[in-house]
Amino acid sequence: MSFQGEVVLVTGASRGIGRAIAVQFAQEGARVAVHYCRNRSAAEETLSSLDGGPHALFQADLADPAATRALSDAVVSEMGEIHVLVNNAGIYEEHVISEIDFSEWQTAWDRTNKTNLIGPANLCYSVARHMIGNGGGRIVNVSSRGAFRGEPSAPAYGASKAGLNSMSQSLAQALAPHNVFVGVVAPGWVETDMTTEHLAGPDGDSIRGQSPMNRVARPDEIARAVVFLASSGIDYLTGCIIDANGASYLRT
Repeated sequence: MSFQGEVVLVTGASRGIGRAIAVQFAQEGARVAVHYCRNRSAAEETLSSLDGGPHALFQADLADPAATRALSDAVVSEMGEIHVLVNNAGIYEEHVISEIDFSEWQTAWDRTNKTNLIGPANLCYSVARHMIGNGGGRIVNVSSRGAFRGEPSAPAYGASKAGLNSMSQSLAQALAPHNVFVGVVAPGWVETDMTTEHLAGPDGDSIRGQSPMNRVARPDEIARAVVFLASSGIDYLTGCIIDANGASYLRT
């Protein structure tokens, strides 16, 4: 799985799964475009941790279509080309239907879908157009187990990730004739700073117990699946969704 000389754009790379993805691509020889939205200091930490290079830092709010288009153009302008796109950035906000008013409900759905679905869709468009012109590329979208099992406390999150899965498979069919291949990794619980409070709290044992391995995933395990789907020689897997949830939810 060598990416020597290739440019990989990883969104949401300032921490957690995104940072682990950036690190593994760099270890395999890639030049990484490290995207962040607000946390520049954390993104700079990611950048400084990467092997090889040169790598670069890019800021954009993916909920803004113009900023998303500008991001892809900036990466191409500075780094020459995009060989791999990883749509990892996303948000999770609880919005329990029995506890919030209609305005809060609307806000949660609008913000979640703009960030988790529309943003990746816009970035896929812009980057895929570059890839088509350059003879091909690979796109990997990071989804969630919640797309299949439901998210009762955050239904917009589950719906946005289900939409991301469907979009990915539609694009896999549309882009294969252009030598652009699309895959999805759908994690369950992952040990990141965003989940620390839950895992350390009273629900921690039950969360870990959802998997027969009695633990949650490490970010590097999810990153390894992403790097695999982005590698050359597995083109016929285009459109596939890898469930990386420790057998906590099994689909048939």
